[in-house]
Amino acid sequence: MEKELFETALGIEKPLYIEKIKFDKEVGKLDIHINFERGGKFSCSGCECTNLPVHDTVPKTWRHLNFFQYDCYIHLRTPRTKCNECGDLLWTPPWSRKQSGFTMLFEAFIMTLAREMAVSKIAELIGEHDTKIWRVIKHHTDIAYAKKDLSGVTKVGCDETSSRKGHNYITVFADMESKEVIYATTGKNANTIKRFTEELPKHNASSEQVTEVTIDMSPAFISGTNEHLPNASITFDKFHVIQALNKVQDEVRRMEQKDNPILKKSRYVWLKNPDNLTEKQKEQLEDLTTSNLKTAKVYQMKLVFQDIYRNIKDPETAEIAIKKWLSWAVRSRIEPVKNFAKMVKNHFDGIMRYFTSRLTSGAMEGINSRIQNIKRRARGFRNMDNFISMIYLEMANLSFDLPT
Repeated sequence: MEKELFETALGIEKPLYIEKIKFDKEVGKLDIHINFERGGKFSCSGCECTNLPVHDTVPKTWRHLNFFQYDCYIHLRTPRTKCNECGDLLWTPPWSRKQSGFTMLFEAFIMTLAREMAVSKIAELIGEHDTKIWRVIKHHTDIAYAKKDLSGVTKVGCDETSSRKGHNYITVFADMESKEVIYATTGKNANTIKRFTEELPKHNASSEQVTEVTIDMSPAFISGTNEHLPNASITFDKFHVIQALNKVQDEVRRMEQKDNPILKKSRYVWLKNPDNLTEKQKEQLEDLTTSNLKTAKVYQMKLVFQDIYRNIKDPETAEIAIKKWLSWAVRSRIEPVKNFAKMVKNHFDGIMRYFTSRLTSGAMEGINSRIQNIKRRARGFRNMDNFISMIYLEMANLSFDLPT
C-alpha cells in the first residue's frame, strides 16, 4: 500500500515501479528505490526516438523534497539506451534533468528560496554545497532569460553598479515602460552597449527598434549609444543634471567658507529644497541669504533651474528658459557655475530631450535599489555570472518552466 502511495505521489508509471522504501529515523533519511520491469522500453534522451531496449544500467541518486523533516532521496538503476541516431545515452527520468543530482521539485524549491535568501543560507538550510545551488539557479535562469521576448522594447535606460563596494562593475539595461531588467553585462564602457545590441536579436528584437535611451553623461555610454543604437534619441536624466548642479553649489560653499565662517555647518541647508528644510534650517537659510554670499546666489540659480524642469512642459519654452539661464550663469563670474553652464551647452540636445521624452532615471534608481538589496543579502558577489543571474531572477520578470 505504501509503495502505491509513493508511486502516485511521485508520478511513477510503468515500466518503472518502487522496489523498496527504506526509512531511517535515527539518520533522518528516507530512501526510495525505483527499478524497472524486465524488458521495459525507454525513449532516447537525445532525440524523440521511443520504444528503445535497455543497453545497460547506471545507479543514480537524486535529492528530493523532504518527507516532513526527513531528507528524501530517490534511487534508480538508470537505463542506458542505444539509439541509431544518438548512440548510447543515459535515460533522463521525468522527475529530473540531465546532469543534476536534484529532482525538479527540489530545484523548484531552491529557486523559490533564492528569491528571498542568500545562497549561503540556502546551502546551510538544506545541507548542500553552495556551488550546486548556484548551478541550479544559473541553469534555470539562463533558460528562462533565453525565452524572454523583447520585441516590444523601444525605450531603454541603462546604469552601472558594482558587485561589491569599490569592485567590479556591471551595466544594467531596463525597459523604461515595463520597468523590467532586459539585459545585464560586465563593465561600464561603450562595449556594454554593443553587447546589449548583439543580445537583442536573440529575443525577437533589434537595435533599430530602440528609439529612446536615458543615460548619465558618461562619455562611454554616449559614444556607445551613438554607435550602436542609430535610431535612439538620448535623454540625459534630469536628476543627474541637478546632481551636478548640487556639486557646484557645494564647491562654491567650500571655497567661500574659507573666508567666511558663517557658512560653517550649512552644507545641508544649501543642498535641500526649501520645502524639505526643518524650521531651524529655514531660519538659518533666511539669515544666510540676506548676506551678500556667492553661495546664496548659486542657491537661487539652482532653484530657478529646478523650476524649469518642474513647471515647463513645452520643449520650445524650456529651450528659451534654459538658454536664458545659461546667459545668467556666464555673467555670474562664478567659475564653477560657468563650468556647469559649459557642461550643459556640451550636452544640450540630450538635456533638452527630456522635455519631449519625459524619461527620468526613476525606474533605474528603483532597480538599482533592489540590486543593492541583493548585494547586501549576499554580502557582495565575487562571481559576476552569479550576480547577473540573481538580477535576472528577481527583476527580469522571467517565466520558469518548473513544477509546483
